[in-house]
Amino acid sequence: MATIETQKKSQPRLERAKADRLEARVTAEQKELLQRAAHLQGRTLTEFVVSSAQAEAERVIRDRDVISLSVRDSQAFAAIVLNPPAPNDRLRAAMRRHANEVEDEADG
Repeated sequence: MATIETQKKSQPRLERAKADRLEARVTAEQKELLQRAAHLQGRTLTEFVVSSAQAEAERVIRDRDVISLSVRDSQAFAAIVLNPPAPNDRLRAAMRRHANEVEDEADG
């Protein structure tokens, strides 16, 4: 039977000047909940709130910045990228318009 030992890791703190403030109004119940969670993690309320808010902000941004495809969709995307169809008349016309606009901008 394996024994798992846990200990609080001492994390080196990068001291950065913290000039900006962030304030929030919360209910007594919300504050109590946040304080309890902070205590359980051995953090101050501020450390807990800031790290939790930062983690959630990073998750939200990552969810918006990353496109997730199913296996089928990713295979279809890769197939089109690796073996693109021959340009049709509309694409050739668009490429000519683009080339003309680029030339006009370079001349102008």
